[in-house]
Amino acid sequence: MLAEKTRDCLAQTALEEGAELRVSVIELRDLRPEIGNGLVSGLTSPELEKANETIAKADGVIAATPVFKAEASALFSGFFQLLDRDALIGTPVILEATAGTARHALVVDGSMRSQFAYLRALVVPTSLFAASEDWNDPALTRRIRRASRELWLLMKSRFTRELRSKNWEGYQHDYGSANSGDDIDLNTDLMKLATGGSAI
Repeated sequence: MLAEKTRDCLAQTALEEGAELRVSVIELRDLRPEIGNGLVSGLTSPELEKANETIAKADGVIAATPVFKAEASALFSGFFQLLDRDALIGTPVILEATAGTARHALVVDGSMRSQFAYLRALVVPTSLFAASEDWNDPALTRRIRRASRELWLLMKSRFTRELRSKNWEGYQHDYGSANSGDDIDLNTDLMKLATGGSAI
């Protein structure tokens, strides 16, 4: 609901400037099996590849999660762990979380912001958090409007496209050892078992 309110405010801001948004929604609950399998096996499914492509092409992202045990949900964190590490370079992002109590308000600027810093996203200054008591508070509406305007200004500037066209080679795109894993034989019995298949 928080993401939808933000999307609607962003769309209105764009409309006021003569632009029209095209919105794609990625429901992580629909990707539960793929996220679980991906975290265990390191392999991605066609559904995850499609979601990755959607995010990589986006001019801006609204990333929202409920809070579970003082952290972003496992689905949310797992999805972004599986995301191509280059997909969000320079992409403007609003970070959002909801919880039953205001005691979890720092989840967004704590664990979530650091995860998106690792992904080299451009997180807008205003993060959004809503506890149960916030939904009827006009202050939440004002924060949504402020964050939406921040996202719109970054999207409108075409910062991401300029950055990627002029500075892409300046980023590290490979991590880990010299052995990238490209030479791993996924057809061995052991690898089939590791990825959830069966070995005969």
